[in-house]
Amino acid sequence: MVGGFQNIFKIPELKKRVLYTFALLMVYRIGCAVPTPGIDGDALASFFARAKGTLLGMFDMFSGGALERLSVFALGIMPYISASIILQLLTVVVPHLERLSKEGEAGRKKITQYTRYGTVFLSIIQGFGIAVGLERMSVPGAATIVAYPGWSFRLITVITLTAGTAFIMWLGEQITERGIGNGISLIIFAGIVARMPSAVSNTFRLMKTGEIGVFLVLLLLVVMVAVVGFIIFVERGQRRIPVQYAKRIVGRKMYGGQSTHLPLKINTSGVIPPIFASSIIMFPATIASFVTVPWVQSAAQAMTPDSIIYNLIYVGFIIFFCFFYTAVTFNPVDVADNMKKYGGYIPGIRPGKRTADYIDRVLTRITFGGALYVSAVCVLPTLLISRFNVPFYFGGTALLIVVGVAIDTVSQMESHMLARHYEGFMKKGGAFKGRR
Repeated sequence: MVGGFQNIFKIPELKKRVLYTFALLMVYRIGCAVPTPGIDGDALASFFARAKGTLLGMFDMFSGGALERLSVFALGIMPYISASIILQLLTVVVPHLERLSKEGEAGRKKITQYTRYGTVFLSIIQGFGIAVGLERMSVPGAATIVAYPGWSFRLITVITLTAGTAFIMWLGEQITERGIGNGISLIIFAGIVARMPSAVSNTFRLMKTGEIGVFLVLLLLVVMVAVVGFIIFVERGQRRIPVQYAKRIVGRKMYGGQSTHLPLKINTSGVIPPIFASSIIMFPATIASFVTVPWVQSAAQAMTPDSIIYNLIYVGFIIFFCFFYTAVTFNPVDVADNMKKYGGYIPGIRPGKRTADYIDRVLTRITFGGALYVSAVCVLPTLLISRFNVPFYFGGTALLIVVGVAIDTVSQMESHMLARHYEGFMKKGGAFKGRR
């Protein structure tokens, strides 16, 4: 693997892409430290210290701590992700968007344009909501978070946060086009990984004070390596349905007659289900942080992440959204029709409806297994923190994103090296290919 990383700098184009990606990610991290005008930083930090486990805490994780400091990148890339998901769901129900999705590159460009407009629209709404919310927030023992509230502060905040999100969106598109990997995913990856040094230093500090034993730290390292290996194993896993194409003659040429397969990923929905589930469950806790009514506070306490009720509801939502998102993004009827159109069939299964039913049955089974896998990874941080007093957050949506983005980026880098006859990261090759 060391030789594989050395080969990166032997390919001028790949070297340029990697350095370009690092440069833009550095720009993003610098922007996360530039504060929005008119904010008392100390009071805001005190508020977020009490907001952990709420929707604001999750958004702060995806923004790499930018929301906690209310920097110009405080909204992060979440408005873009929300707009993309909304457009993807509307593609199924809006005929115009469905036609665009089937028009190839021109249709995809149009949908991308709609996504950009949606990102700006959501950023304006979220920016205004944050501005109004900050004006109403107060921290015990401190003054208000906003020094000079009013429409001037709201307008500046909306313009600043919207411009920051638009700039992040532009950075992500530039990384995707001129760098290596998916730019939007790498920006989220950078925001999550940026918190690792503080977690490591905090762990060593607790070891020196004797609050955590050396044996527990070694055990945690073993568990972390095992969990990451398990995630890589499952994320690369596929259920390959064999497909045979019949021979057909067009003019003087013969086409078809080949055997291939239809790959179905175990985790088809990716990280969307835990994000949706966390957002829905954390919403009451976020509302409760602004409301001082006793029964609201007691209900919010019952929905803390370390409670059994919270985890049961969390797992239930994850399983539901795994099936829902898979049903939205993967249509077995369309797959079966396309196979029949080009002379393909599954051995032993009649083309058409029988094929669609067979694919749907297989997809349902592996989706259930994938939902249990995602649920286990997402419940892991709660178990480690509540039962073993782990001083950092390990697992959940953040770990799924980090491992998934790392795998995809390394796969792209390996493709560049193998295309130019260089050795990849693994000598035998195929290390990052799909597994049966």
